[in-house]
Amino acid sequence: MSFGIKPLGARVVIKMVEAEEKTKSGIVLAGQAKEQPQIAEVIAVGPGTEEEKMEVKAGDKVVFAKYAGTEIKYEGEEYIIMGQKDILAVVK
Repeated sequence: MSFGIKPLGARVVIKMVEAEEKTKSGIVLAGQAKEQPQIAEVIAVGPGTEEEKMEVKAGDKVVFAKYAGTEIKYEGEEYIIMGQKDILAVVK
C-alpha cells in the first residue's frame, strides 16, 4: 500500500479504529456516549534507529498511550504520528 506520509526514525502513523455503535446488550450509543478506544491500526512505519528497532509493522492493531502523538489530517482522513515507545501492546 502506498501512503503519502513516511515517518522518520522510530515513529509510526496510526489511524483510530472506529468506536462501537452498540453495547454488547444491543443498546445503540449516542455520539458522545461512545467510549473512544485507544486501539488503532498501524498505517506506516519508520525505519527505526540503532537504539530502537521497529517491533510493529503496517497492518498491526495496537493499543497506545492516551495522550501520545500528534494528530494530523491528510487527504481528508485523521491520523496520529507517534513514537513507537508510546505503543503499549499489539492486539492479536
